[in-house]
Amino acid sequence: MWIFLTLIVCLVLALAIYDLSQRRHSLLHNFPVIGHFRYWLEAVGPELRQYIVTSNDQERPFSRNQRRWVYASSKRENNYFAFGSDNDLELEPNYLIIKHSAFPLPDPQPGQPGYDPAYPLPCAKVLGAHRQRARQFRPASVVNLSAMSYGSLSAAAVEALNRGCKLAGCLHNTGEGGLSPHHLHGGDLIWQLGTSYFGCRELNGRFSWPKLVDTVQAHSQIKAIEIKLSQGAKPGLGGILPAAKVTPEIAAIRSVPPDQDCISPSAHSMFHDVDSLLDFVEAVAEATGLPVGLKSAVGEMSFWRDLARQMAATERAVDFISIDGGEGGTGSAPLVFADHVALPFKLAFSRVFQVLAEYKVHDQVVLIGSGKLGLPETALFAFGLGCDLVAVAREAMLSIGCIQAQRCHTGHCPAGVATQNRWLARGLDPALKSVRLANYMITLRKELTRLSHACGVPHPALVTTGHFEILDGWYSSATIEDLFGYPFGLGLPSLADRHEIEAIMVGSKLSGERRISR
Repeated sequence: MWIFLTLIVCLVLALAIYDLSQRRHSLLHNFPVIGHFRYWLEAVGPELRQYIVTSNDQERPFSRNQRRWVYASSKRENNYFAFGSDNDLELEPNYLIIKHSAFPLPDPQPGQPGYDPAYPLPCAKVLGAHRQRARQFRPASVVNLSAMSYGSLSAAAVEALNRGCKLAGCLHNTGEGGLSPHHLHGGDLIWQLGTSYFGCRELNGRFSWPKLVDTVQAHSQIKAIEIKLSQGAKPGLGGILPAAKVTPEIAAIRSVPPDQDCISPSAHSMFHDVDSLLDFVEAVAEATGLPVGLKSAVGEMSFWRDLARQMAATERAVDFISIDGGEGGTGSAPLVFADHVALPFKLAFSRVFQVLAEYKVHDQVVLIGSGKLGLPETALFAFGLGCDLVAVAREAMLSIGCIQAQRCHTGHCPAGVATQNRWLARGLDPALKSVRLANYMITLRKELTRLSHACGVPHPALVTTGHFEILDGWYSSATIEDLFGYPFGLGLPSLADRHEIEAIMVGSKLSGERRISR
């Protein structure tokens, strides 16, 4: 009996030592031995769910099937599903259907001309071309990383994301927390400026032009600047970083006191209306040479109509617009703001796009969508509505080990992703997780390519509202034109635009002057 118990103890100790020394699974490193129960329960989940209520598609914000697809894609494992769909296509309301072509385009296979295992999908527009910014460029990937700050995420997570973006050729948005050393591992950056102007502010919180210029000149990785008006998690409220996450390093980067809640104001001090916003945009672009855009969730529409009107009537304009859906959000937020403030992405983007199209400025800006768009069908739908790029956040977190524990606001993320706890963050290996982020991004581009080809077009920018239908759960359906009020043909590229995109896809040299009219 004692020999048996001794053997059990030795085996448990050996497993604990292995878990602590391995770096592939941050959860096992942080919670040796007991962490295996999570994987065992996950492995027998399909069998258990025959007797337990929760199904594959009931969990939120991401279902078990969605998480499984991200995990498998990031590890380059089998991400296929068997035995047909377990969704009830006829009875589920608001169910998206992609309408394939009778004559789909072929997918190049390994060894064939045109095959590239990285599935490159460059943007159909040149960022900054309309205003002829000194450092205009064409984004190399239509799938990029959305804003997540160092502070909200751990240093190891930020490093893994930046390294992964370099591997996948994606843009990495810094989030409003400023530029940290962990962002500087080779990935190209969009530097986000929130209401507190972290990274370009004086100690009293005022915006600093010299710091802005010095930072841009010191870091060639910064390719664009995004002015954040609001975000999907807590629109109209400003950023929140709980005191538990405000370490001395983060406090130094942000020029704020350590160990105190870091709360950004709800509005900017450098502008107060559309006119002064456009003045600020042009001043930042002139000082840095970079394309400058804005990010916002969508509430009342008068702002967007005024913005489109002034862009059409004056020589001032933003270079890109990021629309964040009210269902977005990776960090802390009051429940009422997360659940009830700002329109969800599909409604938000479609309304803004129609206003921009009404004033004929929609083809002058690069339009970016975010808010649960990190899955192939939702991303393709965003392109059909008029997006030129999509930005992903929580799905990227899943790819580097997030288990949707929903403890981001506590500082006790068990996977070491959304925490400043050194022990928990130590379990996340940036070298390994960066590869998983890159695998996920490339797989998402691959699926977008395959879906576009199934629709008979070579690039998702050529997918239109006509490629979709929404089932209503009552054995009938509606078109996008019916649901979102898009006039017939809005978003339909011209023949010249189709030729330009085809030239992009075969790597032809482009002038950069033409942009895709949608």
